[in-house]
Amino acid sequence: MRILRLYHINKVLLQHGLDELIPPSWLPWYAKLGRYGFFWLRNKHPEKSQGVRIRLALQTLGPVFIKFGQMLSTRKDLLSVDIASELSILQDKVAPFDSAVAEQIILKSLGLQQITDLFTDFDPKPLASASIAQVHTATLAGNEVVIKVIRPDIKRTIESDIELMRTVAAALQNLLPDGKRLRPVEVVEEYKRTIIDELDLSHEAANGIQFKRNFEGSEALYVPTIYSDYSHKNVMVMERIYGTPISDIAQLNARNTNMKKLAERGVEVFFTQVFRDSFFHADMHPGNIFVSPLNPDDPQYITIDFGIVGTLNSEDKRYLAENFIAFFNRNYRKVAQLHVDSGWVPSNTDIDDFEASIRRVCEPIFQKPLAEIEFSNVLLQLFNTARRFNMVIQPQLVLLQKTLLYIEGLGRQLYPELDLWKTAKPFLENWMREQIGVKAMYSKIKANLPYWSEKLPEMPDLIYDTLKQVKKLPEQQRQHFEILQARQRQQTKRIQYLLIGATMFIVSAIVPLYQDHWWWCAAPAMAGLVSWFIALNTRID
Repeated sequence: MRILRLYHINKVLLQHGLDELIPPSWLPWYAKLGRYGFFWLRNKHPEKSQGVRIRLALQTLGPVFIKFGQMLSTRKDLLSVDIASELSILQDKVAPFDSAVAEQIILKSLGLQQITDLFTDFDPKPLASASIAQVHTATLAGNEVVIKVIRPDIKRTIESDIELMRTVAAALQNLLPDGKRLRPVEVVEEYKRTIIDELDLSHEAANGIQFKRNFEGSEALYVPTIYSDYSHKNVMVMERIYGTPISDIAQLNARNTNMKKLAERGVEVFFTQVFRDSFFHADMHPGNIFVSPLNPDDPQYITIDFGIVGTLNSEDKRYLAENFIAFFNRNYRKVAQLHVDSGWVPSNTDIDDFEASIRRVCEPIFQKPLAEIEFSNVLLQLFNTARRFNMVIQPQLVLLQKTLLYIEGLGRQLYPELDLWKTAKPFLENWMREQIGVKAMYSKIKANLPYWSEKLPEMPDLIYDTLKQVKKLPEQQRQHFEILQARQRQQTKRIQYLLIGATMFIVSAIVPLYQDHWWWCAAPAMAGLVSWFIALNTRID
């Protein structure tokens, strides 16, 4: 099945002429021979632009590839205008599936006989259609809502592509010199967990409720209400929101939106999710982010689609914050030491050499607006640095890295002069002050006080039991040492009998060379068998 899927992918790419994107000079002779000898399929869309052909190919290949296109659509600095604008269509304008099928899924999931039993003004025409689901508008108890419906049979397609990705990742891990360091199999497994969770809308509903609780009353981000009573595995009901898509720069400018503040709030929202909540939206492509039209001078984000979220443990979060602050302060020695302390690079790494390499990559990017920073070049140099120092890829940070790419892409569109470092540094420094110092110690004591008060009465018994165990420790160690000595003596005795037996067998093989009587060789052979029998029956307790 994987071979058939790989053939199908290759067929779609060739039928859309995507092989033409590779300069002929880059292909060796055997690749050209294989292209025209075995893969002879021709481009069926020669009249269409490159951007259209790429979009159509990704749509044909399914949700995993559409997700890839959505991520690329935010990198207008790396793509041509034609390709970037076409890929942006993948955010919410994928070809919808039959509305009658969607209605049947809603009825079955919610246990309805007909749609009017619960909803009024149900619109069979989808409001939007994406890679995994599409949404329909309706009214629920007088409130405007949208109903999100998972595409039928989508899980089978995704699992097939994930299996193919795992096979390719396993091959790369074994074949590439850096395969084990890059950990591609673990990265694919991490991606699988996130995208499979996205297929279960009950997970998305729970994530949305958590986000709303985290940003309740926030001026920076509004999260719509999730109607959990009517949300199930294939269907989710959510408050309908009205806003300007974040990618519609012309409309935002027409409303006189404060673009600088909007860009800065985007950075603030991201770092709040990561460092305050340890729970961040990991699918922040423009199709999922809107701007409220209510107050353009004090703009507020609206976010939807909570299927993919990321979490960080306290240790990763602490190291990330310290790394960011060290970067902002240009303390490259601290950055290098943190990487060693966290185990991201081997403990025997030359700190001085590592520090110099990081400085060479990062120093040119500071005190520059986003428009002047060549992030593709910076990333390439960082990857080269990682390879040189055997830096181990952290799968739990893959979603965070993807989200950072989204944030950068949005920042470039909204306010290219944004100083990302200047905006983020005060937030991170404040977060670190809350984690370290008297205030942080007081907060931790206050949080743990109920647990300590519960365990305090048990402390005398625990201390007594511990001291009793310590007192017994020398006697236990002596007994353990005697057991080891006995085992060693038994092992020595077994080895001696095995050596005697082997010697007797050798003698029985040599004696016939000098004596004609059979018993001269039989006697040592019997002695050897007896010695081996004793050795094999010697117990080692």
